Amino acid sequence: MQIAKIKGRMTELGIKQKDVAKAWNCAEPTENQKLNGVRPIDLEEADILAMLLKFSKMEYYLFFDKEIA
Repeated sequence: MQIAKIKGRMTELGIKQKDVAKAWNCAEPTENQKLNGVRPIDLEEADILAMLLKFSKMEYYLFFDKEIA
């Protein structure tokens, strides 16, 4: 997962980590661990994040590469 690029896109769009946590229906510390690569992100969470960050299909594959659980 391209953590720096994902966080950069969040900043560009004004999306806060609490917004992602709410969309994922999880606590902010859990979301933080997932965005920092400590815990894995599952496919459903990747899809939700991609929707929030308005990724194209190509961006989806570039940002997440092979690290989806």
